[in-house]
Amino acid sequence: MTCYMIKLRFDGTNYAGYQRQANANTVGEEVLKALTAFFGSVEALSGCSRTDSGVHANCYCASFRAEKRAEPDRVVRGLNGLLPRDISVFDCCEVPPEFHARYSVKSKEYVYYILNSRIRDPFYEKYALLFPLPLDTEELNRECEAFVGTHDFSAFCAAGASVGDKTRTVESARFERQGDLVSFRVRGDGFLYNMVRIMVGTCLDIAAGKIEKGKIKEIIDSGNRKNAGHTAPAHGLFLDSVIY
Repeated sequence: MTCYMIKLRFDGTNYAGYQRQANANTVGEEVLKALTAFFGSVEALSGCSRTDSGVHANCYCASFRAEKRAEPDRVVRGLNGLLPRDISVFDCCEVPPEFHARYSVKSKEYVYYILNSRIRDPFYEKYALLFPLPLDTEELNRECEAFVGTHDFSAFCAAGASVGDKTRTVESARFERQGDLVSFRVRGDGFLYNMVRIMVGTCLDIAAGKIEKGKIKEIIDSGNRKNAGHTAPAHGLFLDSVIY
């Protein structure tokens, strides 16, 4: 058996996330169909992350094993001829047998895009949240300092999530502006269900005056989801990089 890792980009608009599910159209299902058509069969197909419905990826990694061996360039070309137009493979390499796309991850980086304007832009409609109120990125970055470090992020996890240990380490969290486009970029060793979207929603609620400034540490310490802000919509979120 040959072990491979592929790197994907996808527009998640039409998918219920990456993870394969019964009775739902997912990125993982499309990837499996393409791999099966190309290799005949594959084993141990694993993705680097579960992504929420509607979330996009600039870099998503998946690993698998196949009896058939093919040159990585040929795998990229072959899969791109089989995948739908909103999913593409941009890299492929052979990996050691012990490699696992999910469990070998050291850190991931997500980016959330916000169109900070009173006027909507059709070219950002599917990929950035329209937010008409003023955003002071320097002020928001002072707020974001509270996210950095190892914390129990229960307050920033969707209610009803099944994961037990909700302690995660956030390496960096920062807002940046380019004209009207504001991005929130966060890197960490792992993220809970809806965690990044709740972080964004909380910061936007602070900007809107719905949550008092300087409260993020207190919200984290409370461990109570009700104290954090709203969950920002999925369409502004991208998995941007995966570090092994």
